[in-house]
Amino acid sequence: MPKNSADERLPRHLLVMRSSAMGDVAMLPHALKALKDAYPGLKITVVTRKLFRPFFEGVDVDFLFIDTKGEHKGVRGILRLAREARALGVDAMADVHDVLRSQLFRLSMRLHGIRVQSIRKGRFAKWLRMGSSAECIEPLRHTVLRYCDVFRRLGFRFDDPAPALRTERPNPMGEKRGIWIGVAPFSAQQGKIYPLDRMAEVVRLLSERHDRVFIHSGMGGELAFAKAQEERFDNVTAVADRLKLKEEIDLIANLDCVVSMDSLVMHLASLTATPVVSVWGATHPKMGFLGYGCTTEGIVQRSDLSCRPCSVYGKKPCKFGDYRCLSGIEPQEIADRVELLLRK
Repeated sequence: MPKNSADERLPRHLLVMRSSAMGDVAMLPHALKALKDAYPGLKITVVTRKLFRPFFEGVDVDFLFIDTKGEHKGVRGILRLAREARALGVDAMADVHDVLRSQLFRLSMRLHGIRVQSIRKGRFAKWLRMGSSAECIEPLRHTVLRYCDVFRRLGFRFDDPAPALRTERPNPMGEKRGIWIGVAPFSAQQGKIYPLDRMAEVVRLLSERHDRVFIHSGMGGELAFAKAQEERFDNVTAVADRLKLKEEIDLIANLDCVVSMDSLVMHLASLTATPVVSVWGATHPKMGFLGYGCTTEGIVQRSDLSCRPCSVYGKKPCKFGDYRCLSGIEPQEIADRVELLLRK
């Protein structure tokens, strides 16, 4: 194993912790792949939820799964998890989450002599940009690069990750014929959801122009919307009740383009190098959360509003009550942007 500039031995077994949110976890494989490419002998164990394992396909890492509703619930549970991690023989920890749970975990590791570094999220810099004119915003450091910075503070030296490359993956929806488009209308936050009546019009436009359209969603009301579009158009398919997460990623890898909000599917598409048209409302792509490697040509947003971005994560309610940052975007603009990326 190489040595760092201080002639100290680099970690041999690195523990990396990120257990939520899904989109942020999905950005982590970019950083881990770059680290493993530079240090192939390094053993890496990722602390995350078992559900997220498919995000890391093709990256040589092990896992320690966290169960915050069961054996790792509460303070005792996190301390139990830390004991499990130490039993694996880890000699360094990268906390790329920095929430109360991970802070307690890393304190326990540090008290037992484990070297620890944590992410610097740039909260103050993000706060300064709230309510600024979108055209005037200076881009913040991308989240993937912030992950890399944590590893570098542990002594590792490596280049920034290259964007993912398209690779052949199985197609869970059968033989592909023609142009296939994905549409992901939903997010966990209202400030990141394009109005559904307008999204229905986007689906109509895409279904008329392309061979198949797939609606990515959660269950419940989200699936109901997707099923309604499936009933309207013969070439539209809802996937939430048909595919598991790994299969959904495989499908995304076989699509020609994905329309997504600032949400998980954008980051899954970035893992498979699938072109993305990303639609932004309360949040902003310059805040460091654009899908890694996604082209800025795919960004659809209103840059004429001085009130946006009003939120880093989209949680803040619209002060006008109408989410004009989203309702002011025309469906035709989104459909046309898909055409632009398909011509690239």
